[in-house]
Amino acid sequence: MLGRQLDAIAGIETAGVGFDGRADLVFFAADRAARADALRSRLAEDVFAEIGRADRAGGTGPGRVASMVWRPEAVQRALSVWADEVQPLAGSMTFRVVARVLSETQFLRTDLRQAMTGTIARDRPRWRLADPARLEVWVSEWHDGQYVAGLRLSGAGMRQHGGRAAERQGALRPTVAAAMVELAGPPGGLLVDPCCGSGTILAEALAAGWSAEGTDIDPEAVAVASRNAAGARVQLGDARELMLPDDFAGACVSNLPFGRQFDVPGTWRDWVAAVLAEMSRVTHSDGAVVLLAPELPESAVPGSLRLRAKLPIRLLGTAATIWAFRRA
Repeated sequence: MLGRQLDAIAGIETAGVGFDGRADLVFFAADRAARADALRSRLAEDVFAEIGRADRAGGTGPGRVASMVWRPEAVQRALSVWADEVQPLAGSMTFRVVARVLSETQFLRTDLRQAMTGTIARDRPRWRLADPARLEVWVSEWHDGQYVAGLRLSGAGMRQHGGRAAERQGALRPTVAAAMVELAGPPGGLLVDPCCGSGTILAEALAAGWSAEGTDIDPEAVAVASRNAAGARVQLGDARELMLPDDFAGACVSNLPFGRQFDVPGTWRDWVAAVLAEMSRVTHSDGAVVLLAPELPESAVPGSLRLRAKLPIRLLGTAATIWAFRRA
């Protein structure tokens, strides 16, 4: 989804994807004007300026990988980008290294981090290791034996979309919420979240141009969502019996409660069937119903909903799926 979004921006050309064991990676080339658009994407958690790649062919150790990905000319170009997008460079900079590997059978992640730290210290003797640091250098194994390194251009504000006014345990990651809202299609009036929790989906809906309305059975969630999505209408309610007219909303998008910290009355199949029936009822014809859940029994899906996309994801190690339906 991010790749398609970037490809639609003039001045950006995508060049492949990868996975480092925790996050998906999208490689792209961008001119100076287009970088700002990439840094504004709500589907990306971080953006990096690449400094080099390495191949672990022939049993290459962490020291060799570090020396291969630290390419001085590319580093200098990346530093220029960092200075443009973050802040001016100083003669002495603090830095830290983050390393990710797909497997530790060849060498440990900590070995790669230490090797990368040593390589940087030798090339940039005036830099000082620190945590937190002004510069973050990430090196990731994005495919078996393939490594890429880059300077982080983005801050925590990009990952958290500016932050939430109120925090609540189990809150959905903003990028996942943004992806779910995008799967609902172009903004078309009202988007409803019947299990709104912390209000992350409502906030992303508002940012995308929808008007938004949420309900939750938990009074604390209603209070938190009202703060985090101040432009949305939020009220106490049961997702199995929404106090809304038929064909009222352009889309229903929700992160259904699952995992050990949540429980639903009765069986999961009966509960989710009742919720899906309500989501379908209040969504108008050809509107979207998008939800996040570990699994959906086929018998729980009403005949009025047509499955358009099924995207498996992992959240904090838990397998889940984004289900995107269109109402017939």
